[in-house]
Amino acid sequence: MSCKIDAAIEEYGIDVAQPEYDDVDDYLLRRWRGDDGRPADGYRTLTDWFNKRLLKRVYDDHNRAATGVRLDGEYEALRSDDDLVRREVADDLRGEGIDVEALTASMPSWSTMRHHLKDCLDGAKPTETATSEWELESVRIAADRAAEKAEKAVGSLASKGELVDGETAEVDVDVQLTCPVCHVRTPFREAVDRGYVCREHAESRTEGDPKPIEGRTD
Repeated sequence: MSCKIDAAIEEYGIDVAQPEYDDVDDYLLRRWRGDDGRPADGYRTLTDWFNKRLLKRVYDDHNRAATGVRLDGEYEALRSDDDLVRREVADDLRGEGIDVEALTASMPSWSTMRHHLKDCLDGAKPTETATSEWELESVRIAADRAAEKAEKAVGSLASKGELVDGETAEVDVDVQLTCPVCHVRTPFREAVDRGYVCREHAESRTEGDPKPIEGRTD
C-alpha cells in the first residue's frame, strides 16, 4: 500500500540527514514511537519535518539557499492563512522557476502522516503505561475519532454528489488552545511541550493573575 508520502519520497528523493536512520520511513516510525530515548513526536511534528525536507530538496534542485531560518520561515509562510504573506513567498519562488502549486500539493497533511504510519507502514506504538501521559493520550484519541467521523461524513457527501472533490480531500482535525487575553491560538501539543499557550500572558498569570485557558477543536 502506498500513499501521498510514498509518492513524494520517490518524486523528490527525500532523504534523512542523520546516518543512524535507514531511510525516511525508518526515521518517521522511530521518532513516532520514541525509540531513540527522546519524547515521541506527534503527527504534526513529523509532518512539518517531512515537508521541510521536501522543501529543502526543491530548493537544492533550484540552487536556492536553504538555511534553517529561511526554510522555517518560508515553509510557515506557504502554509499561512494570510493570503498576502503566502503570495509574496510564492511569487518569489516562481521567480526561481519553482512550481509552487505542485510543491504545496505534494506536502502531506498530518492526517496523511497518520495514515502512512499506521496503514502503509503498519506502525503501532507500545502500550502506554505512564499515567502521567493520560491527558495527552486522551486529546489524541479525541482528535483521531473526530477525524474519522469527519472523513466518513465527507465521503458520504462525495458519494451523494454534494461534494465533488470530497473523495480526495484530506481531513485535518487539530486541537488548539486560545489565550483568553489576546486570543492567539497554539496547537495543544506545542503548548504542552513548551509549557504555555501565550508567552506574554502566561508570564502575567504567574505574577498573580490566573485566568482559564479556552480550548477548541478545529
